[in-house]
Amino acid sequence: MNLQSEPIAEVKKPRAWRLHLMRGLFFLNFISLASDNWSAILFPKEQLDTLSGVAISFWAGFSLLNLIGVRFPLKMVPILLLQLLYKSGWLLGTYLPAQNADLLNPSLEEFFWICVGGVVLNLLIIPWGYVYRTFIRDFFRFKK
Repeated sequence: MNLQSEPIAEVKKPRAWRLHLMRGLFFLNFISLASDNWSAILFPKEQLDTLSGVAISFWAGFSLLNLIGVRFPLKMVPILLLQLLYKSGWLLGTYLPAQNADLLNPSLEEFFWICVGGVVLNLLIIPWGYVYRTFIRDFFRFKK
């Protein structure tokens, strides 16, 4: 029985310009989430209900993970994938049904554009080759 691990193949890193775009997106995410959510936690104006408290706490934590992504963009790619998935899910599961039922309101309309912008930015900035090589290619390859 060989106790040595197999050598890990070097994964090709994205180009520097893409890493800078990723850092910019992580920073944009951080500044857009941190102020509102951390101020609601540190200086609450009212008692939050359970679900609102969970949401605000999640977004505050998410903001800090985005800040880590400014320094380590490739290690934090799953954060961008999470953002892409939740915004796409919101568009498909919340906005479209409300639109089809003629239940749109200004809040839904405003968040629609935030989500569309986020989906587009994530689709353009996420290094898809790196995502494939790192997370998808060997997903169903199990060691014996």
